Amino acid sequence: MAAAFYDAFNQKLAQEVPVQTGIFGADMQVELVNDGPVTIILDTKNR
Repeated sequence: MAAAFYDAFNQKLAQEVPVQTGIFGADMQVELVNDGPVTIILDTKNR
């Protein structure tokens, strides 16, 4: 169910802005450019 919601959300979002996706639930290496007043890092030890 979560994967279907993820796909539907990305399709809807892609109608308005460019979207790149990965594989739902996969571990991925991403690159981030901080371009705003606040960066919030969410981390968990639950793996």
